[in-house]
Amino acid sequence: MKVLKFGGTSVGSAQRMKEVAKLITDGEQKIVVLSAMSGTTNTLVEISDYLYKKNPEGANEIINRLEAKYKQHVNELYSTDEYKQKTQEFIKAQFDYIRSYTKDIFTLFEEKVILAQGELISTNMVTNYLQEQGVNAILLPALEFMRTDKNSEPDPVYIKEKLAAQLEIHPDAEIYITQGFICRNAYGEIDNLQRGGSDYTASLIGAAVNASEIQIWTDIDGMHDNDPRIVDKTSPVRHLHFEEAAELAYFGAKILHPTCVQPAKYANIPVRLLNTMEPTASGTLISNDTEKGKIKAVAAKDNITAIKIKSSRMLLAHGFLRKVFEIFESYQTSIDMICTSEVGVSVSIDNTKHLNEILDDLKKYGTVTVDQDMCIICVVGDLEWENVGFEAKALDAMRDIPVRMISFGGSNYNISFLIREEDKKKALQSLSDHLFNNK
Repeated sequence: MKVLKFGGTSVGSAQRMKEVAKLITDGEQKIVVLSAMSGTTNTLVEISDYLYKKNPEGANEIINRLEAKYKQHVNELYSTDEYKQKTQEFIKAQFDYIRSYTKDIFTLFEEKVILAQGELISTNMVTNYLQEQGVNAILLPALEFMRTDKNSEPDPVYIKEKLAAQLEIHPDAEIYITQGFICRNAYGEIDNLQRGGSDYTASLIGAAVNASEIQIWTDIDGMHDNDPRIVDKTSPVRHLHFEEAAELAYFGAKILHPTCVQPAKYANIPVRLLNTMEPTASGTLISNDTEKGKIKAVAAKDNITAIKIKSSRMLLAHGFLRKVFEIFESYQTSIDMICTSEVGVSVSIDNTKHLNEILDDLKKYGTVTVDQDMCIICVVGDLEWENVGFEAKALDAMRDIPVRMISFGGSNYNISFLIREEDKKKALQSLSDHLFNNK
């Protein structure tokens, strides 16, 4: 069985819902995870904001506007009065439920209940549409099987057991529709999965049913070996190792959050990224298989600040690095890259909120210099240290560009260069030419 996930834009209108229905009705049994219709969650957040501010009139105005929008979607989606009426009644009940929160005290608990309504409505609409088309489609309520533990982490044993029980009720269904993002917490309250939301749901369900493949459908055209807006002659990346995908996700690639695919990675289930606008394209497959000796992509991250701490006292002094790291930890600032020598250490950060305080504390241990408006360029692929020659290719491509730091060896899947932002385009084009275009 396959698990398919469709994001908010994929179900963002009646027409989009009809297109998704065509994609999923191929005769194969599958579980389909849906997000809320695009824009809905943001509107529900806005409603919650009014309720936090004790402004029920403002909240009701937004609620009425959103309900009117859904009524329009229902009229466009269904061709029979029976299904129009059935869905309208469900939607009215959900919005009346949201309105009930304008009368009482409003807390984070109530907000999470309101935020869950988007997924509950979109899945009901699509299930009803499929049934109207004669498809044997069943709605699986995520709140019946998706649960987190007391550490707010998914509970895989509970999920597997409860999901199996739900599937057994309707063993012959062709399509099971369920909600992404929402769940219950260890205390039975409505909650959500936070990181990556619906992608995470799909991965957890895939692991629970031992799916043959998890498909993540978006309106983004997979992964490219470079940013096509910056670099000429880019080409789609057809296969990535889970670790390669994680490296690219950090650099802002339009790809899955690494946490979301962990259940699939550990269960050894491949994840395929597909484009709803080009359903026949093969997309990008992410799995535990490595294409030996192959460079896959180059990515860049802007707005990086480099900090160098130089101290003769550091020479052979144990505990120096710990003191440096504790300063960054105390200001909740993550370090991206790090390079050390006998008399100094250089680090890069992308969060400069507490930069001045960090610099003041670092000055207790040595001379501190700062370089701002920097950029990290990351080369991703099979970069095991035994593979001879790839470093020379990457370094050759960077020969005309000043490099502030180089990081290699922390991962088997990347080599990173810290350069000035003004050199980014030149660096990306040169790396693309040397690594992919055989120049």
